[in-house]
Amino acid sequence: MYTPKITKPPILTVGQLTQYIKNILEGDPRLMTVLVSGEISGMLGGFKRGKHHYFVLKDKEAVINATLFAGMSQALRFEPENGMKVLCRGKIEVYPPQGKYQIIIEDMQPDGLGALNLAYEQLKKRLSDEGLFDEAHKKPIPRFPETIGVITSPTGAAVQDILNILTRRFPCVDIILYPSQVQGDAAPAQLTKAVQELDASGECDTIIIGRGGGSTEDLWAFNDEQLARAIYAARTPVISAVGHETDFTICDFVSDTRAPTPSAAAELAVPDKTELMNYYNALHRNINAVVKTIYTENSKIIKDMERMIVALSPEKELNRYDGEIRLLEARLDSAMNEKLTGADHSLRSYAAKLEGLNPMSVLARGYSVAEKDGEVLTKVAQLQTGDRFTLTLSDGSVTAQVTGD
Repeated sequence: MYTPKITKPPILTVGQLTQYIKNILEGDPRLMTVLVSGEISGMLGGFKRGKHHYFVLKDKEAVINATLFAGMSQALRFEPENGMKVLCRGKIEVYPPQGKYQIIIEDMQPDGLGALNLAYEQLKKRLSDEGLFDEAHKKPIPRFPETIGVITSPTGAAVQDILNILTRRFPCVDIILYPSQVQGDAAPAQLTKAVQELDASGECDTIIIGRGGGSTEDLWAFNDEQLARAIYAARTPVISAVGHETDFTICDFVSDTRAPTPSAAAELAVPDKTELMNYYNALHRNINAVVKTIYTENSKIIKDMERMIVALSPEKELNRYDGEIRLLEARLDSAMNEKLTGADHSLRSYAAKLEGLNPMSVLARGYSVAEKDGEVLTKVAQLQTGDRFTLTLSDGSVTAQVTGD
């Protein structure tokens, strides 16, 4: 019967065993680049760019430790968080001090949702929760600006569209072009600096920031958090004009006004001189018509008042009373003359009668009046021989004496 020879295994230290396992795992080509899908768990303190992060990936059946070094965390487009399902690319390594194997993550993407889209939604929600998109913070766009600041690429089609429309619609506006990259890694910082410097200069009434259309990656510079905060903090009203009408960026939400295209931004920034001329011509005509109507109505009122004044004039009343007084005076004069004439006739008649009854007149016809002791003598028997009496003639009186029968 064959009896196999039993070889006694060598005695290994923990370090030697761990190193052996490490060599096997890290030497396996299939483990040098792996794609692992799992749910993030155990990420402490939240995600911070530029920091090392240690957590685990898990599913219903198992758990694996994961390490995301600072350089890789800085490059992520989104912010990983606990409970998020992700797809990681990396390599398997063994960490001897703890005797654990782990995946060193070289790239991470949301599982089922694009990284850019997720990053966009995360930043949008965070800034919205902070109030950066609130309508109460939006500043009105000046109706008649003197100076417009334009932040865009100096070589793109967008700048030509903006400049052409601004100068055609409102030639008197001054334009300050602040050239900036609008895509690429350097673009967010340049755009942020442009907003800050144009706003700080105080020379612009309105700032237009934007570019023409492109892919999500092309427009990504306008989803930068620092740029959003610079626009929010600006005292100068900002019009965002990024991409086409269907494109939306964080810049659009935080700006004071969002234009669907760069051309539309230029139209929103300034009025149209032709429309202004038509408006003011129409206004001029309307004012003339109103003034003419008011003048006509007031002229009629004045003429009516003049007629009323004439009709109610004290002078007219005085003239009427003066005429009546003159008529009364004439009638009074006539009545008085008539009375005086009648009285004169009456006096003459009475005078004639009196004259006819005047004793002196009778005496003048040869008669005389004899008086004795103040008594008129009418009979001879009233005298006796020797009586003295007065005899009144037409030209005087004489004393006589009775001498006989």
